Amino acid sequence: MNILLTGASGFIGRNLMAALASAGHQIRPAMRGNGIDFRRMLAPADWLPHLRGIDAVINCVGIIGESAGQKFRPLHAEAPAALFRACAAAGIRRVIQISALGADGTAFSAYHLSKRTADDCLRSLDLDWFVLRPSLIYGRGGGSAEWLLRLAAWPILPVLGNGIQELQPVHIVDVVATVQRCLVATTARQTLDIVGPDTFTFVDWLQRMRAARGLSRAPVLHIPYRLALVLAWLGQSLSPLLRTDNLRMLKTGYRAEVEPLAEFLGRLPLGAEPRLFFSDAIEPGSTT
Repeated sequence: MNILLTGASGFIGRNLMAALASAGHQIRPAMRGNGIDFRRMLAPADWLPHLRGIDAVINCVGIIGESAGQKFRPLHAEAPAALFRACAAAGIRRVIQISALGADGTAFSAYHLSKRTADDCLRSLDLDWFVLRPSLIYGRGGGSAEWLLRLAAWPILPVLGNGIQELQPVHIVDVVATVQRCLVATTARQTLDIVGPDTFTFVDWLQRMRAARGLSRAPVLHIPYRLALVLAWLGQSLSPLLRTDNLRMLKTGYRAEVEPLAEFLGRLPLGAEPRLFFSDAIEPGSTT
């Protein structure tokens, strides 16, 4: 297939590009590095020249926190909606949207709401669409995963409140495998939650990361929620992850049943083995 891949320079995008190219697909990356600035691609007409000769489109543009030059609404909602409508106009039926777990009727954060806006737009169109909603993705080079790995190496682990917020992490290999399956699946128009087979508390996930780095368990510092909000506000310039909305999302916790994904893939997603924290999607021995 000739595939337009947005966000090809990001964590998900670069793993997808490598895996899809290895499988024989021709990838046309759509990113600022080759002249496509999502912030200015807000009408279907902006996308139509880039869709000539394309068989399928995968959108995996995403940011976890806003900055002066990157805002949720244009990147997550307006530009993707314009792209999806351009696909409908150009007759490109297979469109895959990488959304996020929690971008549903319970969404309250600007992050999730902007993702859901694009999801709803795609689901309203007469296309063979897939909306994929991954949980926390881990693997080599993932921004959130690398940040948590660094946090897990601290001698004392700071956690929000009691630290028992639920996570259902999924490895990048399973995200890539799901996208690859979407390209050939005969039954489209599906919304799939991409989650790992195991549920961890936040503190247990940090301890699991420590073990993967060969470190022993660490004592835990419990930070009250209100104090954590203040600290996040004060430190937000240091990392896009330090946003009050991100703490609210962590406090909420998001889970989904793994069985629909396992049925779609024909296997269970991978469990959190130590080696996987430092592996890509197409390393030797992966199951993509």
